[in-house]
Amino acid sequence: MTQDLDSRLEGHRTELTGYCYRMLGSAFEAEDAVQDTMVRAWKSLEKFEGRSSLRSWLYRIATNVCLDMLSAANRRARPMDLSAPTPVAQARLHARPELTWLEPVPDSRVLASTADPADRTVERDSIRLAFVATLQHLPPKQRAVLILREVLAWKAAEVAELLGTSVASVNSALQRARSTLTEQAPKESDRADPLDERQQRLLERYVTAFEGYDMKALTALLHEDATMSMPPYDLWLRGHDDIAGWMLGVGEVCRGSRLLPTVANGSPAFAQYHPSHSGGTGDGYEPWALILLEVRDGKVGAMDFFLDTKRWFPLFGLPERLSAAAED
Repeated sequence: MTQDLDSRLEGHRTELTGYCYRMLGSAFEAEDAVQDTMVRAWKSLEKFEGRSSLRSWLYRIATNVCLDMLSAANRRARPMDLSAPTPVAQARLHARPELTWLEPVPDSRVLASTADPADRTVERDSIRLAFVATLQHLPPKQRAVLILREVLAWKAAEVAELLGTSVASVNSALQRARSTLTEQAPKESDRADPLDERQQRLLERYVTAFEGYDMKALTALLHEDATMSMPPYDLWLRGHDDIAGWMLGVGEVCRGSRLLPTVANGSPAFAQYHPSHSGGTGDGYEPWALILLEVRDGKVGAMDFFLDTKRWFPLFGLPERLSAAAED
């Protein structure tokens, strides 16, 4: 019986992690919240009378865990949520605490397998960095209502029961949440599940330009209003000239890097490896950044460089370093 319950609880872990990630904006906090949910479920098992499904009961617990966590913390954000873009001539690196930032997440941690392509598309779109950042503008309960109704397709009566409120209250919260999202709506990104031939060529050209440090070729792949950010620093840049100016100035340290493809937040991503600091010719490459790309209308609209590689590379199962043979 115990083993069977363990298996049933674990069967919901991925989708619960996705729910908690959308609520909290942090991959690590989401996993902590789900673990807390599992512990609470075990401890209160005798209170589960089977009047709702095990899944609904777990979501009720997870929602309460997230609401408790959110009551004690500020919303997570992207650099562009906190300030205007900085002209490259005035750019300075200023780090903010880790708790400030919206965090990336591997798709495998938050997307449950589903046979319905339409459901998978909704799930992937709802973990995009830009969308999760928009969710953080909502009060916690409105956030929960919107995710449960719009992303997970729960009925209003089911959400009302979960939150211990009325259907009218749920509908009102959903209406207010939709209004806020309309005001904060991120730009649409291209579907990338799977990558089509045009997208594959774009990413191949991106890798060639970045690894060759060819700024003319790189900026040709960007939208004119493309953005670049570098958490934990609050600096962000907009436009070809400022991005190229940064890359050829302070960002020159990225020259000679190698990129390893991965996927994060339903979007194309790369692990960036930098030549080892010792300077030896055979020393290979060490982690430098996790790069997330937003692709829209066939070009790159955003590049987010997450620099805390000690957190991100193990989470994504990325190699600790690349050998010099990666050049071949």
